[in-house]
Amino acid sequence: MSVNLATMLREGTKKSHSMAENVGFVKCFLKGVVEKESYRKLVTNLYYVYSAMEEEMEKQRQHPLVSKMYFPELNRKPSLEQDLFYYYGPNWREEISISPAGKAYVERIREVSNNRPELLISHLYTRYLGDLSGGQILKKIAKTAMKLEEGQGTSFYEFEAIADEKAFKNKYRETLDTLPIDEATAQDIVDEANAAFGMNMKLFNELEGNLVKAIGTMLFNTLTRRRSRGNTDTELAAAEN
Repeated sequence: MSVNLATMLREGTKKSHSMAENVGFVKCFLKGVVEKESYRKLVTNLYYVYSAMEEEMEKQRQHPLVSKMYFPELNRKPSLEQDLFYYYGPNWREEISISPAGKAYVERIREVSNNRPELLISHLYTRYLGDLSGGQILKKIAKTAMKLEEGQGTSFYEFEAIADEKAFKNKYRETLDTLPIDEATAQDIVDEANAAFGMNMKLFNELEGNLVKAIGTMLFNTLTRRRSRGNTDTELAAAEN
């Protein structure tokens, strides 16, 4: 027995998807407001999340359902390592640490893999299809906002092993629809996908505070410099008189 899982996931996560896109950090990102410190913290958390997902997928390669969704060409851990090297330098492993929201996300991935491996599909769907769908747009925004050179700090968005991303996404959805699962299991996968969106939103909410603080600091420094220049101009004018 199989159900239209791809359709169920798309329709069943529409609200969560929309909510995630309207988190302050994401809205700022899409408008081109990207601060490097916040962004590299995002990359750090994603490194831990994808490491967990990909490690658990390796463990579940013989699982009757999860194995069918094993596409190693999607793996992001190596590309995230390249980005971390760029943002933190050669000792990046000693420099990074996971945030509370990231830790909870990773723990959930490990938990479902141990107890209900089929729910890993929810996490794969939520992250990988999102990366494929919006990756190039986000890469362009990040490059422009942070003034990055081509190939610097944006490896995460490059799927070098996938020649045609649209065709691959179609193949991925077709595979979801051929999984031999019943309606109840499919609904559990949809519910877990909504939970995964919630975990991503918590990651973004953490970063929103960092972003606001960074923008506030930049504005303060700008105003201070302007005020300093204004005082200097006034002093010069007084001296001339």
